[in-house]
Amino acid sequence: QVQLVESGGGLVQPGGSLRLSCAASGIRFSISDMGWYRQASGKQRELVARIFSGGGTNYADSVKGRFTISRDNDKNTVYMQMDSLKPEDTAVYYCNAFRFPSTFWGQGTQVTVSS
Repeated sequence: QVQLVESGGGLVQPGGSLRLSCAASGIRFSISDMGWYRQASGKQRELVARIFSGGGTNYADSVKGRFTISRDNDKNTVYMQMDSLKPEDTAVYYCNAFRFPSTFWGQGTQVTVSS
């Protein structure tokens, strides 16, 4: 059974930082592409950042230079360091694992950026 368990969300002031973690089990983590998506209230889910099994990354334009995705294959965990947070980053953040043809989702963690 595949499980993706996110942690690290919370309430932070504008300009602050958070680090999200996603611990994976039940998948071949090292050969899976991992990603973070987010969904703000009333909006569609969108890709935030992705890290491929080979280590390459890509980011949404809105977070480039502020967010950093990384992975630890020994711990089956993907991280996302979020700096210089803005109110528009407020959303539920979801971890995603993809290895063709399967995709898996975590339950989500709330990030709220507000003063």
